[in-house]
Order: sequence, then structure tokens, then C-alpha cells
Amino acid sequence: MFHKEGTQSILLGTIFTAIVLLLSDYFIDTNWLKMAVQIVALLLLVIILQFFRNPKRTVIINENQILAPVDGKVVVIEEVYEGEYFKDKRLQISIFMSPINVHVTRYGLSGLVKFSKYHPGKFLVAWHPKASEENERTTIVVENNSFGEVLYRQIAGALARRIVNYAEVGMQVVQGTDAGFIKFGSRVDIFLPLGTPINVTLNETAVGGKTVIATKK
Repeated sequence: MFHKEGTQSILLGTIFTAIVLLLSDYFIDTNWLKMAVQIVALLLLVIILQFFRNPKRTVIINENQILAPVDGKVVVIEEVYEGEYFKDKRLQISIFMSPINVHVTRYGLSGLVKFSKYHPGKFLVAWHPKASEENERTTIVVENNSFGEVLYRQIAGALARRIVNYAEVGMQVVQGTDAGFIKFGSRVDIFLPLGTPINVTLNETAVGGKTVIATKK
């Protein structure tokens, strides 16, 4: 399965690959060079296909758990001051996605979307400390019966040049369903109430819609 956000890229990649294969077959007489060009073109298509893959995952909805919104490595677990929406201290968990990870963003919890805002910005590397405040990003707040308001932030990285966010204020969203997409390497920050029991550790690999990152007290 491939994500709908990849339709145009996959189509263009397929057309480009087909053109390269045909032209190289017609114009390049040296066999090793022809094969090298064709292999490179096919590899580029494979990279595009794997980037936009959207594996189906069975999610067991649980109001007392927050699931990882994306695939990637847990790179931050710390108390921070969140100054955009809460304007107080929160527990931040950050998950970094490399270009080879699945880049679908999923709702980590069910609830009502209370806030959704896009911010233009820089394209610092996603693990940069100031990326959460200075990079292109979207901020979304979902109100959940068990956890109250939980904020997650999609952050563009040095390669990511487009963030897709489906959340709109007033929407009722369901845990594990598609919340958006971030094209190429990037990061997602989750801001939880202080004292929330955490189920992940630094450098752990999280799986979107599967890994439980926090539980209700």
C-alpha cells in the first residue's frame, strides 16, 4: 500500500524511469554503461516507492494509552516549557524519522481537535535543539477524555520541504488513523502533562500506531 500523498511523485518517478530505460536502450551502445544507467533509474524508483509506503496496521483503540504517531527513533524525553499553546511546562517526547522510515503521521490518541496551526520557518536538521521552534512546522492539540489536551508537532527537517496536516479544529479524530504526512527526514514532538507515565526509552525504535509511548496514571 502507498500513501495518497505519494501519487504524483510515484507517477512522475515511474514515467521518468520508463523514459530513461527506453532512451538508454536506444542511444547507449556500451552494455555496462547502459546497465548502470538503467539500474540507477530503477533504484531511484524503488526509493520513491519505499518512502511513500503506507503499511496497514491494526490498532487496538485504548483511551488510556497514547501511541507513537510515527515510525522512528526516540531522541528526546525531557521536561520543557511549551510556549505556543500551553505556556507552561510539559513532558516532551520527540521521535526522529530518517528518510527510510515510514513517513505517515497517525493520531496517537482519539479526541477532539482543539488547535491546528501551520508555521513557515527554517529547515534546520530535524534533531537540532531549535528545530521545534524555528523550523517549518504544524502544531496540533487533541483533547482526550483520559489525558486532557495533548499537543503534537510535525517538524520539517533539512530535507523535508512539505508537511501535510489533516487535522482541523472541531474534528473528532480516531487513534491510529492518518493525521498527515511529512516528506523526507523529519521529526514529531509530543507534549504531555507532567507526571505522565512513559513507556519508551531514549534511542528506542517506535512504530507508528503500535508502540505505546505513554499510559494513564
